[in-house]
Amino acid sequence: MSQPPQQGFGAPYEPRPGVYGDPGRPQPGPYGQQPGPYGQPPQPPYGYPPQPQPPNRPSGGRSRGRLVGLVAAVLAGVLVIGAGVWFVVGGDDGPDGRKPVAEGTTEPGQPGAGSSRKKTPAAEAAEINKGREEGEAKVRWIQKNGVDLPLGAAALGPWITGDTVAKAMHRTVSGYSLEDGSRKWSLRLPTDVCAAPTRPTADGKIVIGLLADTSADRNCDKLQMIDLATGEAGWSVTIDRAVHNDDLRFVIMAISGDVVTIGGLRRAEAYRVSDGKHLWGKLPGPCEVEGFAGGAVMLASVICPAQSKGAIDREVRRIDPVTGRTLWTYKVRKDWNVDAFYSVDPPVIFLRNGPLVGGTSAIAVLNDDGTARSQPVPGGDTLEGLCPGKERELGWNLDICTGAAVDTETDTLYVTTKRRPVGRTERRPVVRWFTNDVVAFDMSTGKKKWKVPSPATQTLMPLRVEGGKVLMYLSPPDPKTKDVGGGIMALGPQGGTPQPILRHPASAAATERTFDEPIVLHEDGRSLLMIPQVSGDTDEEEMERRTMIAFGD
Repeated sequence: MSQPPQQGFGAPYEPRPGVYGDPGRPQPGPYGQQPGPYGQPPQPPYGYPPQPQPPNRPSGGRSRGRLVGLVAAVLAGVLVIGAGVWFVVGGDDGPDGRKPVAEGTTEPGQPGAGSSRKKTPAAEAAEINKGREEGEAKVRWIQKNGVDLPLGAAALGPWITGDTVAKAMHRTVSGYSLEDGSRKWSLRLPTDVCAAPTRPTADGKIVIGLLADTSADRNCDKLQMIDLATGEAGWSVTIDRAVHNDDLRFVIMAISGDVVTIGGLRRAEAYRVSDGKHLWGKLPGPCEVEGFAGGAVMLASVICPAQSKGAIDREVRRIDPVTGRTLWTYKVRKDWNVDAFYSVDPPVIFLRNGPLVGGTSAIAVLNDDGTARSQPVPGGDTLEGLCPGKERELGWNLDICTGAAVDTETDTLYVTTKRRPVGRTERRPVVRWFTNDVVAFDMSTGKKKWKVPSPATQTLMPLRVEGGKVLMYLSPPDPKTKDVGGGIMALGPQGGTPQPILRHPASAAATERTFDEPIVLHEDGRSLLMIPQVSGDTDEEEMERRTMIAFGD
């Protein structure tokens, strides 16, 4: 039974002229979208900035502008709880009439793969390990791009199943050995990857989104299921956009159980991962889904027409992933946006009032029935998380961000503060160094329990809670700080000094620093870092770009 709508949190806000009455809302993205819902200009999902239109690549392919994210500053407060575990087109053939095929250990048809690589993943790791000290974990392997990309590409994943880690990029999905980083399989795709869930199913299946075949049509309307253990392509389907006369420019995907959902402008679709059966489509009524967050519970960010002309209301709904039925509704306070989810079980939501930079943020902690429980009070601290996908031209999922962790046993919410600059390099390009704090809140009352600072020139990023302690990624320090690397730290519910549980070697710090704002996974005494966007100033730099690094004994 649906619960009565609940009011959101935050200070009163006086709207000013602009999209949705919000002066800070981003303007329409590229690709010439049709007008958005309720007569408003089109927006990328969740109020995120418009995505960059790739410039034309110069002839010869050797000179290019560096691909960068549109966000000039870190998105204050946009974060989601980490998953806590090691964490991919239909009935269409490729343009050449062939279906996706899993092949051997060489990236098929891709320049720069194979023998031209300067070092194998294990060889470069062995060189770094010569300098590691007692008590430091070894570098297991380092993976480089090795692919000549058209002006860079987003890397989706990583997804872990068994002894394989997989990622999707450009027109290929590849699986690598967790043991030594060697490529186990590679699946060629007919068109570019344009979306994928943050996490696979429990049995290692993923469903990826692909662009339409023609370069003029940028719709992400093809789905392909892939077995991550073998690289075999399963069912595929093409979403019929004519049903709602809409487009699928910015697609947000999520998996809950055996169900994958696709949310985008004007629509929502759900398919069974195991066999591709279509389960349900657009939600009943006039409301439209911006996107879903998956996991143990499926939550949806929903927009509805308000009584005032041209205005909208925002809601969070718990959805039964199999039927699409709404189980409860939480009504967000007027003029506030749902930007991301810290956690789906229990529901912990990031809300924003005003522009991405300079707006007001708030956190809403809900009960299991969708009623309001508490609002963490940060005091003088500005809470902030890490959304690695913000550098992707594809955008990012509601559940991709890290920077917060929930401990249900002690009712504690751990959140990072906004990074503070503490230094910079003098040479160009200028590189700045930051530090931050980790703050603990009582989820029942919203009161602050304690705050712990990160080491100088390093940042701490909560990943998840395990064994009563919050596990956090510690970034490597600036180059002037010797004999110190990054790693995984643990902190108990009483605060204190973070303790190392996996020390990345100081000899790997220079390499680890090249993984700027990475996606970080940790499980079973090992850690893995992956960059979300691969690019370079030259083709050679792009192909030599390190994309994944694994630590652990």
